[in-house]
Amino acid sequence: MASEEESIEQAAAARRERLKALRAAQELLNSTDDDSAPQADDNGTDEEVNNNMKFRNYVPHDKQLQEGKLAPPVLPKFEDPIAAEPPAPEKKEDPFVNIAPKKPNWDLRRDVQKKLDKLERRTQKAIYKIMEEQEKEKQLAEDKSGNAVEDSN
Repeated sequence: MASEEESIEQAAAARRERLKALRAAQELLNSTDDDSAPQADDNGTDEEVNNNMKFRNYVPHDKQLQEGKLAPPVLPKFEDPIAAEPPAPEKKEDPFVNIAPKKPNWDLRRDVQKKLDKLERRTQKAIYKIMEEQEKEKQLAEDKSGNAVEDSN
């Protein structure tokens, strides 16, 4: 429990430090902006400030300020690359080419494949049984021939 409270306090202290650093940075930014901005004096510098104003979306009513209005930006002419190209001529294909399947027996294989798989498993089992029977017959033949030789001794 104490470790939770300590970690919360540490997080809060770290946040306070970050906020102080952000405030200090903001004050520095604001102070440099104020120093660099021209101040209005009685010597007519107020007119210079007005001449430096630029209006992009606002039309001022004052005639002196209307001189500061900027012309709307000229956009480059857009050429649509798709519309510039003429449409490709469509190839006329024989409609009967696509009717026939690529392999003439694909539908038969699709319909009969399950039955073929079942037959394949049965065939493998039957071959295995035949091989086992042949092995048993060989062992019996060897045992008989081995017993016959032992009996004669």
